[in-house]
Amino acid sequence: MEWIYNLLFTESIAQSVIVLALVITFGILLAKLKIANISFGITWILFAGIAFSHFGIKVNPEILHFVKEFGLILFVYSIGLQVGPGFFSSFKKGGIKLNMLAMLIVILGVTTTLIIKAITGLPVSTMVGIMSGAITNTPGLGAAQQTFIDLNGANDPTIATGYAVAYPLGVLGIIMSIVLIKAIFRVDYNKEINKLSELDKENPEETVKLAITVNNPSLFGSRIREIKKLLSKTFVISRVWRSAGNVVIANAETILEKDNRVLIIMQKKDMESIRAFIGEKIEMTDEDWAINDINVVPRRVLVTKEEVNGKSLSNLRLGKAFGITVTRINRAGVDLVAKPDLKLQIGDRLTIVGTQASIDAAATVLGNSMHRLREPNLASIFLGIALGILLGSIPIFIPGIPQPVKLGLAGGPLIIAILLSRFGPKFRLITYTTMSANLMLREVGISLFLACVGLDAGGGFVETIVNGGGAMWIMYGVIITVVPLLIVGIIGRWYYKLNYFTLIGLLSGSTTDPPALAYSNASSGNDLPSVSYATVYPLTMFLRVLMAQLLIMFG
Repeated sequence: MEWIYNLLFTESIAQSVIVLALVITFGILLAKLKIANISFGITWILFAGIAFSHFGIKVNPEILHFVKEFGLILFVYSIGLQVGPGFFSSFKKGGIKLNMLAMLIVILGVTTTLIIKAITGLPVSTMVGIMSGAITNTPGLGAAQQTFIDLNGANDPTIATGYAVAYPLGVLGIIMSIVLIKAIFRVDYNKEINKLSELDKENPEETVKLAITVNNPSLFGSRIREIKKLLSKTFVISRVWRSAGNVVIANAETILEKDNRVLIIMQKKDMESIRAFIGEKIEMTDEDWAINDINVVPRRVLVTKEEVNGKSLSNLRLGKAFGITVTRINRAGVDLVAKPDLKLQIGDRLTIVGTQASIDAAATVLGNSMHRLREPNLASIFLGIALGILLGSIPIFIPGIPQPVKLGLAGGPLIIAILLSRFGPKFRLITYTTMSANLMLREVGISLFLACVGLDAGGGFVETIVNGGGAMWIMYGVIITVVPLLIVGIIGRWYYKLNYFTLIGLLSGSTTDPPALAYSNASSGNDLPSVSYATVYPLTMFLRVLMAQLLIMFG
């Protein structure tokens, strides 16, 4: 059985792979356990890694470092791809408020750290390590170590030790803060979801359809393209009802007459303006709008051709070429009005009205191949990762600060993923990934990262706690973790009335903590935590790295 011993305890590529695989396997099995009806999910992988390392099963440090950073990159990059399309609209609606609250968490964390340092007399380097572990911020740890070496010519091992000791309960502290906020405000998930539904109903950007009778004399005898020029609103006239049994598909050349009825697709915010301009709102059923021609149908068509990616509807001229009407475009679950200058992206679903033959012809141009969507676009993924690492490695010089700061291997890829998923189609880049592919990439990344952190921290974990004052360090870390989160969590919920799902994403993002985000996503069952996490993450990451460096230099 000597070969088994060598396989587990002799450092090699095979040993590294099997240890990581076993750590992740045991962690996922433990994830099914619940404590006080609370499951910490894949966070158990971290503790499985600590246990393996404590009992002498270790991985080559260089391999461990590479896998940890690469796993983190995969995780944050997949998050960026997922939330990118809605990131900027989210920032407009509430991003400034969320980022201000995240900044407050950072400031309170640094303040708490300095207060504990003043009371205990611990070196600032040790406290920065504890703070980085308490907020689970690895880039801050690296920045602090590098700054200390630049200033003193040697490393302080207590930076990494403080980080390792505080990290496990830092993860738990963030999750427990989320649970405490839920308990304090007696959050009911069903009520939160219902509130979201009410907010969606009030969303001025929502796409709606409305039946209107044409009774504006200035429009009688006018073509639809002429009417659109008179009204500076985005809308699509899908069908025209001239009389019972006489319903036609509308196009730019369709002429409207008195008492014609039109079915219009528009944004809710424009509804009253369009109704007032065209005529009187009426109630009609889908059966009323049915066209007697059995070949005329509404149908959803997928955009899957690379040649179409980034092109606008006006450039494609689908209506003129095939005699069809594009009424709506569904992108990442959101319905958009089909305005002429809207650029299509791979994965868009177009609602098209026309004859079966004309829709089939348009579908040929657009692709409409589910098989194509299932093919991963690896080139754009790895190009984005490379660009993200370049961005994260750029030194940012701030006046008055001797050392430059960097976004790091997590912040850079996240920002690039958000930008590419939002603006990539303009440069003909295909960044679309299916939900299942994105989820697989995300879960593999976070599992590798947690396994490596556990294996890295577990070796001296028990010794530091028992004999090195580590028990008190853990308590300091818990204070640094929990106090700012509870203060801002209460402010966000009580004063700003934030939705709970948005709030827990904010708390996770303000600590740049992937396990907390994974827990938040799993417990909420929707993507709101990811959106708010990504909204505050870039600024928070920058501030976390900057504050760690400033504390070493001036603390």
